[in-house]
Amino acid sequence: SFYEELLSHGILKPLTAPVEGMVVREGSCNYVAPQGISSVVKYYLEQSGADVSYEQHVTHISLRDGRWEVSRKAGPPEQFDVVILTMPAPQILQLQGDIVNIINESQKQQLESVSYSSRYALGLFYEAGTGLAVPWAAQYVADNPCIRFISIDNKKRNIESPEVGPSVVVHTTVTFGSEHLDSDPAEVQQIILSHLQRIVPSLPKPSSIKCQKWRYSQVTRAVSGCPGQMILHTQPLLICGGDGFTRSNFDGCIESAMSLAEAVKPHL
Repeated sequence: SFYEELLSHGILKPLTAPVEGMVVREGSCNYVAPQGISSVVKYYLEQSGADVSYEQHVTHISLRDGRWEVSRKAGPPEQFDVVILTMPAPQILQLQGDIVNIINESQKQQLESVSYSSRYALGLFYEAGTGLAVPWAAQYVADNPCIRFISIDNKKRNIESPEVGPSVVVHTTVTFGSEHLDSDPAEVQQIILSHLQRIVPSLPKPSSIKCQKWRYSQVTRAVSGCPGQMILHTQPLLICGGDGFTRSNFDGCIESAMSLAEAVKPHL
């Protein structure tokens, strides 16, 4: 039903562009978000009618008079009846305040056991009208120590247009990501570009480049039993979820969201 709804609103479309080297599992169906994966999140936020605040870096969670007091890097603390945490498990464990003592030893061990791969993503952006003479829309690279995936992104999303400049997205291998996790980003960018040049020598010089470190890329080991969520405190409710409690794909996120919703309902 989630896929049907997103398809009917054009948020998702079936993937029709050619992807070289992709492992196709029998019975599976692949989709693409033409306006980017953030459009899926924006769609659900709009549906919810929630008042959303961005760029709020949470640092402390403490109990105050039967409610949760949430402190952030900038601005005064705020109080809430229910708190749901969906950041990566290591970041839950970095939070300060009463939460440190509220998470019991068993839960702490489970959260500590969650592991993630790390990688870099590189975006190359071109002026409108630039031609990229590449026969595929995306390609999984099997034999390169640095690059695992390359996508001509507008071609993959099937939104090629003379008004919009093409863009190329590159993802590094898990091994490269872990080996260069604390390296200088400018240095990492040059290494990725030199490998890209060897794999796709026909690429013209981009007008701009963005290199992004993705410390928590995909869950390699989720919370045991993939429960979808974990209640840290019942009254008031403090609960955590996300792909660390299932798996890192859209289905995993939906499963965790459904599990969280069921657990939160009685507290509303």
